Amino acid sequence: MSFNPLRITILKKLNRDQIFKYNPPVDSEEEPACPLFEEGQIFEVGKDGKIPEGFCTWAWNNIYLQAIHLMLGGDLPWLKQKGEAVSCCTDGLRPVLFHLKRIE
Repeated sequence: MSFNPLRITILKKLNRDQIFKYNPPVDSEEEPACPLFEEGQIFEVGKDGKIPEGFCTWAWNNIYLQAIHLMLGGDLPWLKQKGEAVSCCTDGLRPVLFHLKRIE
């Protein structure tokens, strides 16, 4: 099966200081924000639909359904821009926001 390629851009990294009052960290020596991504970083998903090299497997699992939906030509009806989505990982201490865009 061939998919439409997809571009994933890191929009925002939230750090634990911003959400500390809701979910205090167990280990104060932890990274304050996700150490795997940088804001503005771009990943490309090819026509094979496989996780991009260097992409966090936990984050990929979180955004996978929206990514596959877009790569199969679907759109999200609650968003104005066709072929796009904004999604996030579920790390309660260091969440990351992603912009997904189908490349046609």
